[in-house]
Amino acid sequence: MSEDSKRREALIYHAKPTPGKIKVVPTKKYATQRDLSLAYSPGVAEPCLEIEKDKNNAYKYTAKGNLVAVISNGTAVLGLGNIGPEASKPVMEGKGLLFKIFADIDVFDIEVDTENVDAFIETVKNIAPTFGGINLEDIKAPEAFEIERRLKEELDIPVMHDDQHGTAIISAAALINALEIAKKKIEEVKIVISGAGAAAISCSRLYQAFGAKRENMVMLDSKGVIRDDRENLSSEKAEFATHLKIDTLEEAMKDADVFIGLSMANIVSPEMLLSMAKTPIVFAMANPDPEVKYDIAIATRKDIIMATGRSDHPNQVNNVLGFPFIFRGALDVRATKINEAMKMAAVEALARLAKEPVPEQVNIAYGETRLTFGKEYIIPKPFDPRLIAEVPPAVAKAAMESGVAQEPITDWEAYKDKLRERLGSDNKLVRLLLNRAKLAPKRVVYAEADQLAVLKAAQIVYEEGVAIPILLGRKETIKSLMAEIEFDADVLIIDPKTEEENERKNKYAQVYWEQRKRRGVTLYAAQRLMRERNYFAAMMINEGDADALISGYSRNYPSVVKPMLELIGMAKGSARVATTNVMMTKRGPLFLSDTSINIDPDSKELTKIAQMTSHVVKMFGMNPVMAMISYSNFGSSANPRASKVRDAVAHLHRYYPDMIVDGELQTDFALNPEMLKEKFPFSKLVDKKVNTLIFPNLDSANITYKLLKELNEAESIGPIMMGMRKPVHILQLGASVDEIVNMTAIAVIDAQQKEMLEKENAK
Repeated sequence: MSEDSKRREALIYHAKPTPGKIKVVPTKKYATQRDLSLAYSPGVAEPCLEIEKDKNNAYKYTAKGNLVAVISNGTAVLGLGNIGPEASKPVMEGKGLLFKIFADIDVFDIEVDTENVDAFIETVKNIAPTFGGINLEDIKAPEAFEIERRLKEELDIPVMHDDQHGTAIISAAALINALEIAKKKIEEVKIVISGAGAAAISCSRLYQAFGAKRENMVMLDSKGVIRDDRENLSSEKAEFATHLKIDTLEEAMKDADVFIGLSMANIVSPEMLLSMAKTPIVFAMANPDPEVKYDIAIATRKDIIMATGRSDHPNQVNNVLGFPFIFRGALDVRATKINEAMKMAAVEALARLAKEPVPEQVNIAYGETRLTFGKEYIIPKPFDPRLIAEVPPAVAKAAMESGVAQEPITDWEAYKDKLRERLGSDNKLVRLLLNRAKLAPKRVVYAEADQLAVLKAAQIVYEEGVAIPILLGRKETIKSLMAEIEFDADVLIIDPKTEEENERKNKYAQVYWEQRKRRGVTLYAAQRLMRERNYFAAMMINEGDADALISGYSRNYPSVVKPMLELIGMAKGSARVATTNVMMTKRGPLFLSDTSINIDPDSKELTKIAQMTSHVVKMFGMNPVMAMISYSNFGSSANPRASKVRDAVAHLHRYYPDMIVDGELQTDFALNPEMLKEKFPFSKLVDKKVNTLIFPNLDSANITYKLLKELNEAESIGPIMMGMRKPVHILQLGASVDEIVNMTAIAVIDAQQKEMLEKENAK
């Protein structure tokens, strides 16, 4: 994609369909006049009066307790520099989005039009009653230090400048673990810090809090080593000035144990790395390009422990591991500030979490067989679902122990459960899928690439590294559309109806005829079928010319399924083909089966569908908790439509006792744990969160998934084909670009797994 195209796409993303990235959503009913009279006049007077009596009641009757202000004057934005308050607003909205999706914290972004420290502080103090916490962002040093210091002193709510403390907290956790692996003591190591801005100063101070010695630190700015004989040093730089008579980074790196990079790209040479001490620790955190490239560093020193700010290398130092969870813990105990004890607690929680067994969901997301504590895993991954249940409690406890908590927590297990429930509103699954697909992209043939939505999806997966697209369709149309959307990649384009593909068509026709000549198929008929793109695409998969297939955008489902079943067939050991859809709901991912193929399955077929769906849920790194859905509950109806579901459950209980499955159940009982426990306390689903629904027929499954998609705006991934011999996935008619991209990720992961299975079977 050209730079102009990337620029246009970024602008469209922020402008359409609604300008910006965040919005305010009501949390109370507002449908009736009674609702409105309670929400506003006259009912609103009652909470106002209660708050007038006691300001703390604002936490009880308003959103204050879960509301953070992300505040900036735009003087130090994202490496863009001093671009002003209006220009900084997209960044502040983005920070608000991260707060919401990682910790379920609401945000108002506030852009303040002043560079005067006193005016800025006064503005923040005047609006502070609105908020439960203040996140300062992108404010230039040295003003940022004074602004944060004074606001922390003068306000009674948590205040944190994430640019200062975020990197410090995450890198400190990584450093603690790296030192443990290197068998070095923090109070003894020599540390070089390249950079002297807000983040570098905060990192150095926090490392000292964990035992690092100031005399063992050498800090550099753009002029070189900060020495105590240099004139006109700011108080922050003077704090870390060295007495050593050295001037350059090259001199500072000699025999250093640790390098902390918060400066600029490509300033550390291989020679500098070779001059460092045994088992050097290098955190090259400049973004997007680190102080030394990861590949160069690990090729230069086999004993190096390396971290960067990038997601495409091990050990990403990412602020999102910190600020959402620190504020979450601070808000939940109504802390009056974020103090050193709370930051250190976050560091220790992150360091500790990296040493614990990694959930399968995380291994799957990052394409690892098993992530384990070591040189390439010293800090948790950003998508680790345990973060929200580990870091906020640590921060909250530290707030209580240090005397700044106003609302202590007593039941920690209940608190952790509540935190995990908050995670259900965040649909990280799509990001996990895309990340996993990127680790080993496969060749995906798009049978309808001359459709604009399909081609746009192919462009996205190509540019994001999710898959290697093969475009099937009318070549001139495809090229014209590619020019229109500036898709200028060198990808394979195939038009099965053209003469230039005759050799391949004849080859495929011959293979197909050999397979089916005793079933009434003539060679002529086989040759004619190979002009049809779905037959041609299926043969590409069979012959190894592509790894996975996506089709169905412009044709009805049965007409696409037929050639796939005919040419590719079912996987070995499969007696049934079915589909499942993953719905991204507010309560978390919900799998629905069978949404597309089996019209009225009997009890045996339902058991097979449940088993196949269970395998897919596990593929997503989740433990399947399955409800077999009906209009009746546990034998309340003797109708055969209910009894077949009951029989399927009985079979699963008898032959697969380890499966967490029960029914027959009405949908509301399956999804409402309180109702289920009250009425049916004997159910295997009691005290568990159902994440999979197996429906009794195609009508109910298909209608439900489309209702969820349209009425609740739930994102859908699917239908995911289950039981096929090769990775073939068929879209619903008119699927969106996002749905096609998601299905491509599924197809790639399916191909990855089938390839792995083939290798295991070949051993």
